[in-house]
Amino acid sequence: MMGISRRDFLMRVGQVGGYSAAFATMQSLGLMPMKGAEAEPIQAAAGSGKGVKVVVLGGGIGGLVSAYELQKLGYEVTLLEARERPGGRNWTGRAGQEVCFCDGSKQAIKWEEGNYQNLGPARLPSTHWTMLGYCRELGVPMEVEINTSRSTLLQNDRANEGKPVPQRKAINDTRGHVSELLSKCIAHGALDSELTKEDRERMTAFLKVYGPLNDNGAYVGSERAGYKTTPGAGAQVGVPEVPLDMRVLLDEDFWYNLFVEEDWDWQATMMQPVGGMDRIPYAFAKALGPVVQYNSPVKEIRKSSNGVRVSYTQGGATKQVEASYCIIAMPFSILKKTPNDLSPTFKKVVDESTMGGAYKIAWESRRFWEQDYNIYGGLSYLMQGPSPIWYPSSRLMHPTGVLVSGYTDELDTPFYNMTLEEKFAASRASIEKIHPGHGNELKNPVFCGWSRVPWNEGSWIRSYGGGKSGYDVIIQADGPIYFAGDTASHIVGWQEGAALSARRAVGMISDKVKSARLAGAAGAVLS
Repeated sequence: MMGISRRDFLMRVGQVGGYSAAFATMQSLGLMPMKGAEAEPIQAAAGSGKGVKVVVLGGGIGGLVSAYELQKLGYEVTLLEARERPGGRNWTGRAGQEVCFCDGSKQAIKWEEGNYQNLGPARLPSTHWTMLGYCRELGVPMEVEINTSRSTLLQNDRANEGKPVPQRKAINDTRGHVSELLSKCIAHGALDSELTKEDRERMTAFLKVYGPLNDNGAYVGSERAGYKTTPGAGAQVGVPEVPLDMRVLLDEDFWYNLFVEEDWDWQATMMQPVGGMDRIPYAFAKALGPVVQYNSPVKEIRKSSNGVRVSYTQGGATKQVEASYCIIAMPFSILKKTPNDLSPTFKKVVDESTMGGAYKIAWESRRFWEQDYNIYGGLSYLMQGPSPIWYPSSRLMHPTGVLVSGYTDELDTPFYNMTLEEKFAASRASIEKIHPGHGNELKNPVFCGWSRVPWNEGSWIRSYGGGKSGYDVIIQADGPIYFAGDTASHIVGWQEGAALSARRAVGMISDKVKSARLAGAAGAVLS
């Protein structure tokens, strides 16, 4: 067999066994893991914005961070938000609230006091230092968001007779079978000559533990995958489960969701604010005070000889604010409907952009997932029907809780055209598939489809006018106008992207102000 390089070998391990397998293999070979880096601070002195007016459009995380950082630098800031609350997509549903859609329909939230569901963002990766830093700075209490649990389930109608499989079993049986195959490859000399004898010996020893494999290099099951009979007192000895057949595990649909937690920004530990994700925008709003103007939808954005002029409505009256600079943190779905003076290149990017249509369906129920299945947080996945099932990390052990059954993009799918009752029925059916007999315990359903929500009309950017070059356009300044929000970042759909883009926009404005003042000072000296 033709030899392969060490690099190709590691790539193949990663393709089959996921990031954890590749990472552990690199460790076994003495290689170093990757480390992230924190966000760059804004290069501007305190008070450097004094006497300069900036208007920020949109009170989501991008707009709030923009206004917050501008205010710290001494700028005179006005933030215009169309809604009566801060946060944009960062919204936590609670009892007494309503989910309102563009067609005028409404859903009342009737959950028990204290129960809630984050209908927009619901987790903060430990790698998102910027957002976690703001939580520290603003005093927002945090707790662990249990993003993964080995007790959660994987289900495919076409695999394992449709019966759900615990992730611990699927993951560890996959690891065992892959380890056995690699061990056999090493034993038969099927790997390349570039792997030294020492490397082969170390890999064999590693696979025996990683698998785990028996003395013959075979995977015959492990307590890691779960017990058929759990260990107990007296003569009750633990008996491990029989391994799943490799063909079941190799069904591409079945193992598709097996390694989602291995993504860099999905790995434990993940965080959430105590009491709901909207604690973050409300903390920003409290710090900003009267800077934030609610119920103030933008009606027109115009460039002027001195910068920008923005028209908006408030209390039934049309008002205007003039400023030297403007940061647009509005969804492009709304911006393209707003008369503006964007230059043709920028206007094309915005007008030809498309937005995603992520949705969540949340139910209140007895915590049968905890009480009957030993599942505390994490996500279960189905390959047919609304998925995933997302179990709450808050209020563990409380009698009731709110779980999600269905969180994905509904656009261009049959789900989009279903009635609300049909959506709820499909969502309930997913619970019934993965937790038979418990679908009838679900009550008080709430559907939040972000493509249908006023002032959003989309969840996150799908495409830019002009493709990749369109993104390169909107991260630049259009005269006195700058963009912020996850749309202006490579971290689409995350609050971190919105925050980093906001900091970048503030930095660009600060650089412009500094250059203008230096030029003015030089001109005064020359005159």
